[in-house]
Amino acid sequence: MTRYRPRRSVLYVPADKKRAIEKARTLAADAIILDLEDAVLPETKAETREALRSAVGALKGEREVIVRVNGLASPHATEDILAAIGAGADAVLVPKVTGPEDVRTAAAALADADSPARLWVMIETPKALLSVGAIAALAEDQAVPLDCLVLGTNDIVLETRVASTRDRAVLVPWFASVVIAARAYGLEVLDGVLNDFRDTDRLEIECRQARDLGMGGKTVIHPAQIEIANRIFTPGEAEVAAAQAIVDAFARPENAGRGVIAIDGQMVERLHLDQAERLLAMARAMGGGSAA
Repeated sequence: MTRYRPRRSVLYVPADKKRAIEKARTLAADAIILDLEDAVLPETKAETREALRSAVGALKGEREVIVRVNGLASPHATEDILAAIGAGADAVLVPKVTGPEDVRTAAAALADADSPARLWVMIETPKALLSVGAIAALAEDQAVPLDCLVLGTNDIVLETRVASTRDRAVLVPWFASVVIAARAYGLEVLDGVLNDFRDTDRLEIECRQARDLGMGGKTVIHPAQIEIANRIFTPGEAEVAAAQAIVDAFARPENAGRGVIAIDGQMVERLHLDQAERLLAMARAMGGGSAA
């Protein structure tokens, strides 16, 4: 079984900011995205790529290190991808994809370099939202190491012209379509960022909303956002206890080979056992804890 890797909090760090990279080493984010795209000025992109190997090396370990490259239409994209591969990033995050052909193009670049890196893509354009099922389906192609879909909520709001409301109600149908597509093909989904890092109440609301919709975590832009994301996306003590009870019940000799059993007056099937085992694996990887 593949080891579960938590992605409750995934912190964007500008790839050209040495102090921010050093600080990131001490933070409790589950994963780090070194950003070569929006966070880096065009005139400094070349030197930032040169320094990428040391940045990735400083951060790698138990957590994933991902490099967000420039979009495939950018003149920087090819060199960014090669730099990310050469630096040993765990994954390459490709923004501004519009459909499955963009994903195949990025996957081919990884294959040409014989890279073991995984592929993450951002769902942040209207065309990507319309094509998300076809994009996610590429996970079944062994030539496409697709692993994770990352929502680009700022760009979605900008390009669709919907209202940016506190409850994000107008975005929920699109969020749900991305989660359904991802789950159909075994992918993870991460929520987009909240720009106002001082608004902890709104962050809690967004994290709970994303968790309840089935997402695995949230991308964040500031260290102050990490604790909230980690707490909310960690299974609660009651959830862990209920999952353990299901696993224990199916492990009893009298239940060997049974497809359905009764636990505390409820009928529980083996599909619930699979869910319980996954939740316990998540909890172990996250080091326990509880979600309020």
